[in-house]
Amino acid sequence: MSAAPLELAIILPTLNERGNLAPLMERIAASLGETGWEVLVVDDNSADGTADEARALARGDNRIRVIQRIGRRGLASAAIEGFCATAAPFSAVMDADHQHDPALLPQMLESLKAGEADVAIASRFADGASTKDWADPERERLSGLANSLARRLTGVELTDPMSGYFMLRSDIARALVPRLSGIGFKILLDLLSAADGPMRVREFPLNFAARREGESKLDRAIAFDFLAGLYDKTFGRLIPTRFALFGTVGAAGVIVHMAVLALVLFWFGEGFVYGQAAAVIVAMSFNFILNNALTYRDQRLRGAATMLRGWLGFCLTCSVGALANIAVASLLESYGAFWMLAALSGILVGSVWNYALSSRFVWGRY
Repeated sequence: MSAAPLELAIILPTLNERGNLAPLMERIAASLGETGWEVLVVDDNSADGTADEARALARGDNRIRVIQRIGRRGLASAAIEGFCATAAPFSAVMDADHQHDPALLPQMLESLKAGEADVAIASRFADGASTKDWADPERERLSGLANSLARRLTGVELTDPMSGYFMLRSDIARALVPRLSGIGFKILLDLLSAADGPMRVREFPLNFAARREGESKLDRAIAFDFLAGLYDKTFGRLIPTRFALFGTVGAAGVIVHMAVLALVLFWFGEGFVYGQAAAVIVAMSFNFILNNALTYRDQRLRGAATMLRGWLGFCLTCSVGALANIAVASLLESYGAFWMLAALSGILVGSVWNYALSSRFVWGRY
């Protein structure tokens, strides 16, 4: 039998999916046949050796390729690297955890080849779909709300614009890449909203299965991640999204800062310099924890030892900003400025420094 020309790339963004890969490859082959497709495993340097497992599979199967990313994380950016790495005219993005059924791939591909749509989407909420094995009512409610907001943003009527399983022409995806934020998990929303006009879509009902093994990489911070995507599509060209997230966390830190400062001034009766110093340390620790959980959730530091090193690095890189904060605020207060205004001025001076260096040296990117 002669080999069919390459038509489809299946992009699998992975993080700790070692045990899921081999059985998934078998399911993909059973759905698509022997030739005409390739799988790109885009792995975020998984601790469980997912990339090594993918390489071991690739040595016996030239339809499998591996991109191991060091210092880069996130499903959206992984999908973007997959679009740019394949020569296949069509690209599908799906999870490696077996929640997405590969049996839909041939139908989605035929729909695109026939010109019926620009994007084929596997929907968890279309007629005929099922989420009975999902067993996560809270996530289903969040998805419903997110879908409603996403429809307003993209102008596309869909039952599941937040789906993580979809297919489109690779050249369309690559043309949209310069406009994509690459932040977070919802790459489909990014693509639909980046297009010049509403894209033609066709949905395929998906029986959304239970994860085969391992733990989901999505958590309650997905709501924050979704809001970040909405922000990027509306205001991201004015103020970079990552900096806006950093600033949002910083705003919460201001409340903590003011509470600690007021406590030291009015409860303990200490001087302003001591109060400002205590407030800076507490707020800086608060900001580190929240930034790690939200702003840099795609590069999150985990484990007690790693968190401690990260906190020390955050404090070190922010130390100059903290000193400038204290100096400016203390100087203004000594000249008679209202204590709250003086504190806010100090915070503003240190914020840009804190963002630039902590992004580079704590979480590994600007």
